[in-house]
Amino acid sequence: METRAVAKYIRISPQKARLVADVVRGMDADTAITTLKFMPKKGARILRKVIESAVANAIQTEKVDTDTLYIKSIMVDGGPMLKRFRPRAMGRATRILKRTSHITVVVDEA
Repeated sequence: METRAVAKYIRISPQKARLVADVVRGMDADTAITTLKFMPKKGARILRKVIESAVANAIQTEKVDTDTLYIKSIMVDGGPMLKRFRPRAMGRATRILKRTSHITVVVDEA
């Protein structure tokens, strides 16, 4: 049975989080957690926590063997943007968009 975990309003751009998500999509859960543990990206730490949460949800709701769990899907969607302004030359200002992400991980038994 598939189980999911969702992390919302995470302060990382979806593009940067998708780079990490593409690496572990389709892996079994233990291998994915180990891979993310040694990956030097900010998104790796965040994704690892969401995958661990999905595995914990699977253990909690069903009598599931953790060795057979694999990542069925990872979706990284854009959340709301924080809009900030930076002063520029001759009294002008440019907008800076600080992007957020919604991350959904679905794990299932092999």
